[in-house]
Amino acid sequence: MTNIKVTERVRTIEYAIRDVIIHARQVAKTGKKIFYLNIGDPVAFDFDTPQHIKQALIKAVEEGENAYSASEGIPELREAISQKEKRVNGVDISAEDVIVTQGISEGIQMVMAALVDAGDEILLPGPTYPPYISYAKFFGGKPVTYKTVEEELWQPDIDDLKRKVSRKTRAIAIINPNNPCGALYDEKIVKQILNLAGEHDLPVLSDEIYDQIIYEKKFVSTAHLAKDVPVIGLNGFSKAHLMTGWRLGYLYFYDQKDELKELKQCIEKEARIRLCANTPVQKAGVVALNGPQDHVKKLVQKLKQRRDYAWKRLNEIEGLSCAKPEGAFYVFPKIHAVGQKWKTDKEFVLELLKETGVLFVHGSGFDLVYGAGHVRGVFLPPIETLEEAFNEVERFMKRNS
Repeated sequence: MTNIKVTERVRTIEYAIRDVIIHARQVAKTGKKIFYLNIGDPVAFDFDTPQHIKQALIKAVEEGENAYSASEGIPELREAISQKEKRVNGVDISAEDVIVTQGISEGIQMVMAALVDAGDEILLPGPTYPPYISYAKFFGGKPVTYKTVEEELWQPDIDDLKRKVSRKTRAIAIINPNNPCGALYDEKIVKQILNLAGEHDLPVLSDEIYDQIIYEKKFVSTAHLAKDVPVIGLNGFSKAHLMTGWRLGYLYFYDQKDELKELKQCIEKEARIRLCANTPVQKAGVVALNGPQDHVKKLVQKLKQRRDYAWKRLNEIEGLSCAKPEGAFYVFPKIHAVGQKWKTDKEFVLELLKETGVLFVHGSGFDLVYGAGHVRGVFLPPIETLEEAFNEVERFMKRNS
């Protein structure tokens, strides 16, 4: 017998996007080809980190930029982020308002650690990116999801959000463009969320990692609209700059009335106890923001073609329906026979994987209420690969109709 006790907060951690890979590995051992449509990593497909960014990393290492750096981030990167936010999103922040993180995930962890005590609530769009749920729980809080409406391209339901604000609410989160739905929130909706936050003296957490991966419409940053409502922005380099494995992100504090001062100081303390973000990668991050940006436009052009194909094809498969993604690179189709042919969306995902090798993520992994009955997939692979995968899905659905 062992006396080693594992904490409940760790025992109960879930991350559906990567948890399903365990099942895929077992299926792969049988020799079946796996179509990995589960993780939002463009670099895992036919997108590559731009050469000038790679060279900047090599140069930084060779020139000796290999020591610990400032916990908040190197000054030139914080300044470059400040300028990028002004240039791209019309957000007026200074370099001192920025904290560099090791990917956006560390930023989520830091914010949740600073905001959430036992019993506190964080309002999240349902469905939502799983780490928001997991970290809220990890620190003893309660993630509360507000409804987004599938028939309206997953726009937030403001009436539902209003009903869910309570004395225990500590912040309202927005993920825009949205993961897992690909929704791009209307400017009017974002303003309504900001007004609600202002009425209740709540900060808004705004995850904008896909701010430059949008298709027909225009993205408007939350902080650009916020006026005097405090906003904590979360963003990073993984997606638009194709630097997923480099783990570089940032937080910023838009704070016209100095209401986030103590929160910022406490998050700076968190930054210190993890020492710093990767120093040479930060140097490359400066070049990513200040150097050529052609790769972003090319990325979006390629993704739009794949989005159009994936969305059209999924809606042609009997038993599936899919709202049109307006940003990011995800589809979130509804599986109409969940609750009938399949008890749960996870059962559907595992059966599909076993029979076809196509790996989606169960929608309930993004929220048990508003994600249930759906699956999330990426449209990152080339169209030929997507066609092969969706052919398998179509045959599977016909066999089970």
